[in-house]
Amino acid sequence: MRTVKEIGEHGLLERLQRYCPADIVGDDGAILTTDPHKSLVVTTDVLVDEVHFSDRTTSPCDVGWRAAAANLSDLAAMGATPLGITVGLSLPGDKQVDWVEELYRGIDACLNLYPTPLVGGDICRSQVTSIAITAFGEVDPQKAILRSSARPGDAIFITGLHGLSRGGLELLLNTHKKTALDSIEQEKLIKAHQRPLPRLDVLEYLAQIPPEIAIAGMDSSDGLADAIEQICKNSGVGAVINRENLSLDSGLIKLAGEKKAEEWLLYGGEDFELVLCLPVSFASFLKEKLGKNAAIIGVVTHNTEIQIVEKSNLKHQKTLNINKGFQHF
Repeated sequence: MRTVKEIGEHGLLERLQRYCPADIVGDDGAILTTDPHKSLVVTTDVLVDEVHFSDRTTSPCDVGWRAAAANLSDLAAMGATPLGITVGLSLPGDKQVDWVEELYRGIDACLNLYPTPLVGGDICRSQVTSIAITAFGEVDPQKAILRSSARPGDAIFITGLHGLSRGGLELLLNTHKKTALDSIEQEKLIKAHQRPLPRLDVLEYLAQIPPEIAIAGMDSSDGLADAIEQICKNSGVGAVINRENLSLDSGLIKLAGEKKAEEWLLYGGEDFELVLCLPVSFASFLKEKLGKNAAIIGVVTHNTEIQIVEKSNLKHQKTLNINKGFQHF
């Protein structure tokens, strides 16, 4: 197998340009047409070998998928429709060319679902493999989702289950634990980790909500608890979360037990669901459209504390510990 050093920068670029539209790449920059009545949304995400992925848990194709999905999820969290992405790739010279091409096949497979073009990028030599993706999207400025828009009385809404990605990682790191689950349960958790789906599907329903209705939100890539805390902090509010409305996947409970599964649900991260704060009637509308895994889990409060309570036992409550979530430093 040939290495990146053997075929050189231009040889590698020739191989990778096949994943880009021929009428966009080739110059010093990509020209993207945008709607004059919309705002441009730009987001950047960096994935580093042995921090965000490793050969032990993720194939190069899945690394590419996850890298693209993470950026598309950030666009979805802003209410933005994707226009394109660029990829900055840093590689050791002895990296196999097949690994790089598999990475781009994964990126391409994820982008094609939405669809979103790969419109350019850069490559350079590095001791550590890293993938830096910048994604571009557009949004009606009146309908942009901001972390600072939550208001007391808003419902706190999630688009799907949490903790699955952390459970999938656990299975990949400790393969002997797979015996606790059947094949369908295993596949569900592993797929959630290796091939997450950005919730761009939610945008068509958000478009039906009047523009005068403010929606606060972000994605849950760093954990459900982190998303709730960030929204509350930026909006100057608090929250009460109903424990009974936090659904635990049955396979997750079988794998880790209920206590650990709940911890993964709150703090596991990389589930790429959306956490939204909006009036109850519109949250109920989204729940009806998205199905059973979507849920209203709580309410925004004037009090800036974030509490988890049980209706069946109001004396049993706890404060979210944001330090348990993923942090780089």
